[in-house]
Amino acid sequence: MPRCAMRTWAMTERDAAVMTRSGWLSRQPEPVRAEVLRRALVEVFEPGEAFYHIGDPPGGIYGLIWGLMAVASAPGSAAPRMIHLGAPGMWTGEAPYVVGGGRVISLRAVTECRVLYLPLEAMEAMTAADPPVARNFAQIPLMNIMTLLRLVDDLLIVDPDRRIAAVLVRIAAAVATIPLTQSEIGDLACATRKQVNFALRRFAAAGWVATGYRSVTVADLPALAAFVAREEG
Repeated sequence: MPRCAMRTWAMTERDAAVMTRSGWLSRQPEPVRAEVLRRALVEVFEPGEAFYHIGDPPGGIYGLIWGLMAVASAPGSAAPRMIHLGAPGMWTGEAPYVVGGGRVISLRAVTECRVLYLPLEAMEAMTAADPPVARNFAQIPLMNIMTLLRLVDDLLIVDPDRRIAAVLVRIAAAVATIPLTQSEIGDLACATRKQVNFALRRFAAAGWVATGYRSVTVADLPALAAFVAREEG
């Protein structure tokens, strides 16, 4: 779908500072950082607005300055399903650059999102001018694979309470208040809404979380993380 729904803004010093403090861009040498910032656009997406859908035409990469974005996948003929909640510092959208073709995941703003967008044409121009830059861009899928490995590790937890807690701990490392429904948390944790409801009541009674309308606030992250770290028994 056309990239016309977003709002485009001038890049601020704060935008550049945030994106060079953490995440992929912070790990790049100064010439690469400077060139990305020179070529990137700053865009703002409203809650619920799609960055792109699976099968959309090729495009560039997005780096999240602030907000939360939902990542959904649909292997084979399956319906798209949210698998991750991206937090500030995350970069994604690299598949068209790495392997060609259209979009292979869906990306949606959960809250208002301010992002850096580096067009595919800019990535290709940077690589043509300096071929080793391809290695810099190749770090993005590697970093995302590490995130996916943690997702898999969380989903291998047998006990549903600990599996749900693992999802909350992963997201709360970036943002204390998680703006998801119990059903959405269940999707991320491969759990039913009933299991999520039971787990949240248990966690709230222990003082680890506080539940609100379509949100969960993690009040005691160390305690919740310690619960996740317990041995299966």
